[in-house]
Amino acid sequence: SMLYLVGLGLGDAKDITVKGLEAVRRCGRVYLEAYTSLLTVGKEALEEFYGKELILADREMVEQEADSILKEADVCDVAFLVVGDPFGATTHSDLVLRAVKLGIPYKVIHNASIMNAVGCCGLQLYNFGETVSIVFWTDTWKPESFFDKIKKNRQNGMHTLCLLDIKVKEQSLENLMKGRKIYEPPRYMSVNQAAEQLLAIIQNRRLQGEEPEITENTICVGLARVGAPDQKIASGTLYQMSTVELGGPLHSLIVTGTMHPLELEMLQLFSVDSSSFENNAFQRTT
Repeated sequence: SMLYLVGLGLGDAKDITVKGLEAVRRCGRVYLEAYTSLLTVGKEALEEFYGKELILADREMVEQEADSILKEADVCDVAFLVVGDPFGATTHSDLVLRAVKLGIPYKVIHNASIMNAVGCCGLQLYNFGETVSIVFWTDTWKPESFFDKIKKNRQNGMHTLCLLDIKVKEQSLENLMKGRKIYEPPRYMSVNQAAEQLLAIIQNRRLQGEEPEITENTICVGLARVGAPDQKIASGTLYQMSTVELGGPLHSLIVTGTMHPLELEMLQLFSVDSSSFENNAFQRTT
C-alpha cells in the first residue's frame, strides 16, 4: 500500500496532473486538505470529476488524527490532496515523517502553486527573496514584521511575493469562550487591504524618523485568481495597489526589487497607468 501526496494545481478541477488523477482513482480513501488555500471550485466539483468521495481534512484533523489517516494506508492506498503543490505553503513534512516511521511508503505528485505561477507577471522567479505572509490587522494587534522582511529583500535587490491572509473556520471570541462551534464567514485579504496596511507602516516609520526602503511609489504587482480563466494582473505603485479593482479572491501582492529591463517591459503590459513606470521604476534598474 502507498500514501500519495497529490498537488491539485491552481484551483480548477482539471488542473490535477494525469499522474495525480490515476493515483486518486487507484486509492481506497482520498482526503482533501482544506486549510492552506481556497479551493475555488468546491469539493463537489472535484468529487464529480474524480468519481471519488473526498474526506475533508481540516487543520485539526491533520494535526490530531494524522495517525488514523496513515493507519488506513496500511490496508489500502490513501491519497492526500493539496491545493497547489504538496510542499507549497504549509509543508506536509510531518505527514511524510510519520509515514516513514510507520514503514508506509509514500509518493509525491507535484503540481503548480502560486510560488511558481507568479512568474506569469514577467518577474523572474530567480529574483525573488523570502516569501512573506501579510496577516489581517485587528484593533489591538498590528504586527509589522512582514514589512521588515520585504525591506530586507528589497535591499538585496530581490522581489517579494506576499501571500495574503485567509480566515476560514474562525470563531468569534464570544462563541469561542462559550465553546460553541459556530464559525464566522470566510474572509480573504485583498490586494487593496494589503497595500493599505503597508502604507500605514510606511507612515509609522516616517513618524519614527525613518525613511523607509519601500514608499508609496514603489512598483508592485497585484494578482488575482492566478491560473483561472478570469485571472487578473495589475502593476503600478504601492499607492495604486490600494485602489485597483481586482475582483474576488484569492489575491497576492508582489513588491518589486531591482528590475531587469525585460522584467520592466513585461510589467508594463499590466500597468494601471503607464506614467507610474516612467516616473520612478527606472531608478531601480541599475
